[in-house]
Amino acid sequence: MGKEPDAAFSRLSDSFSFDRRLYGEDVDASLAWARALGRARVLTESEVEALVAGLEEVRGTLADPAFEPLPTDEDIHTAVERLLTEQVGPVAGKLHTGRSRNDQVATDFRLWVMRACDRIEVAILDLARAMVQSARAGVDLPMPGYTHMRPAQPVTWGHWMLSAFWPLLRSRDRFALARASASVLPLGSAALAGTAYPIDRQAIADDLGFESVSPNSIDAISDRDFAVEYLFAAAMLGVNLSRHAEGLILYSGPEYGFVELDEGYTSGSSLMPQKRNPGALELTRAKAGRLVGHLTGLLTTLKGLPSAYDNDLQEDKPPVFDAHDTLLEVLPVLTGLIGTLQLHPSRMAAAITPDMLSTDLADYLVGKGLPFREAHAVAG
Repeated sequence: MGKEPDAAFSRLSDSFSFDRRLYGEDVDASLAWARALGRARVLTESEVEALVAGLEEVRGTLADPAFEPLPTDEDIHTAVERLLTEQVGPVAGKLHTGRSRNDQVATDFRLWVMRACDRIEVAILDLARAMVQSARAGVDLPMPGYTHMRPAQPVTWGHWMLSAFWPLLRSRDRFALARASASVLPLGSAALAGTAYPIDRQAIADDLGFESVSPNSIDAISDRDFAVEYLFAAAMLGVNLSRHAEGLILYSGPEYGFVELDEGYTSGSSLMPQKRNPGALELTRAKAGRLVGHLTGLLTTLKGLPSAYDNDLQEDKPPVFDAHDTLLEVLPVLTGLIGTLQLHPSRMAAAITPDMLSTDLADYLVGKGLPFREAHAVAG
């Protein structure tokens, strides 16, 4: 290309602002690639050593939040290469031998998603433990159960709290599946037709912790199923957390009064001094829409793409990054909120009315020999 890119187009295509968080994965994947080139006798031992040392220096530089990219650093990959060249000189130019930006980006992103799933799992388990503790505290506390937002049958606080615990564990399983989907190494696929060098891809997979290597190079560089699966897991988790938050908003309100929120998780009013609004729960409820939007957005981006790599795929990362950040904001807040809930057993018990035992009466009559339909009519 002889002509410089248009300035407005350069701004449009710049991705450093969001993909800089891939620096650790880019360095790790580059280290593995350098060693693979060494094993393939493409690089000498001394060249590999120089690249390894230089890449570790680059890692330290990029770990500094104060790092400022140059205008020519259009993404994290060009920044890493520039910094590496400053560290080790011309040998840095050998690192990209047999590698394309296409398989490089796909590898970095998959590695990041794998690690992100691990971080989310920790946060999910923290919340799950808080739910179990709350359930234990109210294991024998009777309260009304509701269907259609109307009183139905008595349950216990512990039973109600665990109704949010089990969806949480299903979300943990979904993130594990997303991690497994991401754990397929694309490195070695190059631009789309594979690399001409005798690279041991399984050794790279072992170095980086991938479970397997991709079987088709065209699919490997364009596959973003793992990102969609991550976003689905995030959206489903967000929806279930939103539903639980809605229940806590209702039960902590004065009309119910079953629980009381710690003031650290409420917000006030600029006008009404008495207000203690369930701000943390309301924001949890709202974030679900954000997460669903990210899933829908990426699916819409992918639906018309041909095979192999297209620049559209640059837009795969912002929704995944934001979904991850959103969950790591919401989950710890809910963990703290549930861990500090104050239960009001008397309010729960007082809300149970005799008609809520109608099903038990019908079952009693069935035990006395009455057909259930007749017992249902009598009890009702």
